[in-house]
Amino acid sequence: MSDGPILIRAAGPLDAASMATILNSEITTGTASWKTVPIGPERMRDWLFERFARNDAVVVACPDPDQPETIAGYGSFGPFRSGEGYARTAEHSVYVDRAYRRRGVGRALIENLLRLAGDRGIETLVGGVSADQSASLALHRALGFAEVGRLEGIGLKDGQRLDLVLMQRRTAAWPG
Repeated sequence: MSDGPILIRAAGPLDAASMATILNSEITTGTASWKTVPIGPERMRDWLFERFARNDAVVVACPDPDQPETIAGYGSFGPFRSGEGYARTAEHSVYVDRAYRRRGVGRALIENLLRLAGDRGIETLVGGVSADQSASLALHRALGFAEVGRLEGIGLKDGQRLDLVLMQRRTAAWPG
């Protein structure tokens, strides 16, 4: 990783394989994703195209701006819920390669998503974080997110019951 800033750029179809690798690490060995079946690059590409078609944000973090094809993590936001009344609220998610954790990648991704959300008129970002993800919860709190709810035991992964913590933050687009 270079000593300079982390490059955050829009994701593209060529990033799908790296993104799938990062997600699959969490699917197979972690609890940041509650999926249980790994996905292939083709499915990740399909997911990207679905996001692009809705004009959702998908960004990747490149730890070395001189090597923009190396992906340390990715983040996205899309609709929180269906219905016109939720049009100014989005749900975000961020995944960081284990080798790059606690190096500013997650922070850079979330800060970029907050800026993009505000620029697009999204007033509120919501994140669902597994309660056992203490580093992610601490990062969200440090970035101004507040815990607004906890759904106890709603997740099940590898025989373990998991709580979901709902985190919320207003963006620059919030009129209040």
